[in-house]
Amino acid sequence: MQRRQFLITSCLAALFGGARGATAEGSFPVSYSDAEWKDRLTPDQYAILRKHGTEYPFTSPLLKEHRKGVFACAGCEQELFSSDTKYESGTGWPSFWQPISETAVGEKVDRSLGMTRTEVHCARCGGHLGHVFNDGPPPTGLRYCMNGVAMTFQPVEV
Repeated sequence: MQRRQFLITSCLAALFGGARGATAEGSFPVSYSDAEWKDRLTPDQYAILRKHGTEYPFTSPLLKEHRKGVFACAGCEQELFSSDTKYESGTGWPSFWQPISETAVGEKVDRSLGMTRTEVHCARCGGHLGHVFNDGPPPTGLRYCMNGVAMTFQPVEV
């Protein structure tokens, strides 16, 4: 992620009331201080997972990941999505029609940037992953539009 994009996103979010900091410590099973998160994550991962940033579209290596496997949280390794539910949405971000389990992710209303969306976060550490929209394919009709830098990929041996 480029510094300029991060600064612009942060300024816009602050202007529209959405520049939230890290998730409250202690409210998730995995919790670290802000300094510990900075040590554990890359600068890009920290900007997205802990500061609710967004990566540029079409920049994630996970966008083109088509092997069988599991997409996990880059912050705590919680399994989030199966490759079986990944699809090409054309948006520029890795997209899925369903999380790996009902307890893998959490959702909350996001009113940043002058719009109302549903934010998706890791249920284990609270890290910001992306947003979910109601324009996805069957069987759910949902599009979990995730930041690739917020996840890692664990291939499954076949």
